[in-house]
Parts: sequence; C-alpha cells; structure tokens
Amino acid sequence: MTLFRLDDASKFDRGKSTVRPGMSIAYEPILPRARIGFIIPSSNRMVEPHMQRFMPAGVVPHFTRIRMTNQHKAPLVELIPRISAANAEFRAEAVVSARRPVTSFMAAITRCSVSTPPDIEVPVHWSTMTSHFESASNSAACAKRLVFISETEQDDHDRKLAYLREAGYEIVADKAAGLEGTDAYCTMPPRLWYDTALALRNPAADAYFISCANIHSIDVIEDLERDLGKPVVTSNQAAIWCALRTVGFNEAIPGLGILLKHGLGAKAAVAA
Repeated sequence: MTLFRLDDASKFDRGKSTVRPGMSIAYEPILPRARIGFIIPSSNRMVEPHMQRFMPAGVVPHFTRIRMTNQHKAPLVELIPRISAANAEFRAEAVVSARRPVTSFMAAITRCSVSTPPDIEVPVHWSTMTSHFESASNSAACAKRLVFISETEQDDHDRKLAYLREAGYEIVADKAAGLEGTDAYCTMPPRLWYDTALALRNPAADAYFISCANIHSIDVIEDLERDLGKPVVTSNQAAIWCALRTVGFNEAIPGLGILLKHGLGAKAAVAA
C-alpha cells in the first residue's frame, strides 16, 4: 500500500467523487505476476506481437534485440557475446526493478540454434534457445515421430533436419517452404502453414512441428489440431509454453492448442 495525500482541489470533480483535498488515501500498486525477458533478432517482427497477445493477464514480456541475421548472421556459438550483453542489460534492469524483477530470460533464435548440435556446450544458462523450447515441447507432447515444416530454402531446412535427427526425432515427412527472407516470412498468411501441414498429413506422425519465430503459424494451431488429430508445435507457441512453465504458471492458454495444457515435466525441463 502507498499513502498519497491529495492537496490540489482543482484535480477533482466534486459532483462525482467523494475524494476531498487533504485526504490521505491508500493505493494498492499494480504489480505484474511475472516479467519475462525475450532476446530476439533485430529483424524479427512476430515474437513481440505474439507474446503480447497470448501472455496471461499480469505476465509482462520485455524485449531486447541483437543483430544476428543477413550480414550479421553467425553460428550460435559466435553469437554468445551478443546474447550475453543483452542478458546483462536485462539483469541490470532487474536490479533496479527489484519488486518484480525479470524472472526468466529467453533467447528466441530458431535458425542459429537449430543449426547448432544438440549436445554443444552453450554457456548461456539463463536463456532457453528456441530449438530447446521445441525439443522440450515435443517431449511434453510425447512426440518422437514428426512432420517437420520450415520457412527456409532447402539448404537451411536440411540443417534443421539434421539437428532434429541428431536430437533423436524421426522425421516421417518434411517440407521446406522456400521463402526468401524476413519480408516473405512475415507476409505469408496463416493459410499457407495450414495448407502445407494438411498436405503432409501422415498417420505415423506423433506431432506436427512448424519451425520459425517470424511467421504466422501460431494462428492455425487449433485448426490444424482439429483437422489432423495430432498436436501441433510452433516456435512462438513453444516459447510461450516454456517461458510460462519456467516461471511456474501452468494454466492453459486459449488458442494455443494441446501443448499449453501440459506442465513442464522433468524430461522437458532437462531438454529446455
């Protein structure tokens, strides 16, 4: 509670309020339930609106950006200093805002992290890479056989396939959308991802995985789960799931499918 003395009579409409000058009123501060920091590529246009849209009431996402695409593209291990610097900024801000510090730090970086071998030692204990979000969420959905769809052209798609196979997943069908860069990623409508996944329907699949944090796939999760009868995992949905479960929020989130009905189990926590 914060006591606030009201001294300026001109601020109040006496006909509508019982508040009078000279009164001391106790106000309850509006504090968030949790604050979560996201480190994203400077070219990404979808993570922020998706996090703002789907986070439950009182959970506040914060964002910082690093250059890591186009001419700044580099392997994940070479990005560690940039990610560490972004984390340091978050931590400094968290000290200032000690009443509700930023409680979890997530690096939403699909392409570089999925191109990194699953067992590599990445000294970023404070963040969960998007590839590990996805590994954790696929574990939560009990998925080992995947239909895999990516936004990229075939060479990058093949690197993601290699990552998933090395992580222990069986790919029963896959498709590279072959889009060329950020503008194409962000402007392709949700229907593209719905049609692509439906065309790859495979009864052997445990789940359908649509990779990329910079596309509109999140909007077709529930339609696809209804029509395919299987869990659907997308990058930003998985980031939301992992962020919320990491800070202890286990409620389901409308619009995000089966995954958001799962908790962060022991196996998934290790994968994350």
